[in-house]
Amino acid sequence: MQKDLKKLFGEAHGLDEKSVDFLTKALEKNNLPGFDYIEFKQSLGALMAMNMDEVTAFRSAYATAATVGLTKEKLLKTAEHYKAILHSEKQKFDEALEKNMQDNVKSKQSEVVKLQKQIEEYEAKIAEMRRKIEEYKAIVANADEDIRTAVEKIQTAKGNFEFTLKSLMNQIDKDIEHINQYL
Repeated sequence: MQKDLKKLFGEAHGLDEKSVDFLTKALEKNNLPGFDYIEFKQSLGALMAMNMDEVTAFRSAYATAATVGLTKEKLLKTAEHYKAILHSEKQKFDEALEKNMQDNVKSKQSEVVKLQKQIEEYEAKIAEMRRKIEEYKAIVANADEDIRTAVEKIQTAKGNFEFTLKSLMNQIDKDIEHINQYL
């Protein structure tokens, strides 16, 4: 079903493939048994692929779903369930992002501060210590580049994930709006 969910939710242009894969796997893993929002969305996608207008596609998908016991209330409730799954994944992502920030940026920043203090101490010492000062300055210069690179990667991952998350959430919100409007 993963490919189906990726097709249903991940076809908006500019979405991060990794984020789409991650989020749709979470939806698949937490797919409720029986016919619910996910299966409704799949039916809707199949109808829309036949160039059916949106209102007719929503009503047709719902009419079919109703024959297997799906109610509007269950449809809305399960759509909210999947939004909650996405919210939960966002929280997990944010926690992992913070840990990554701690591991890859803040620890390097602490190292830079420590080395800068050591550099100041060595500068006060005799000329013999000048060689060590230059060595630590090189480490500091490299750490700054590593920090910049790590921050850029983390920000890119965050931007991609949040754009993808927002797109998926918007799709579900739009479907909920249409469910409420058309059904």
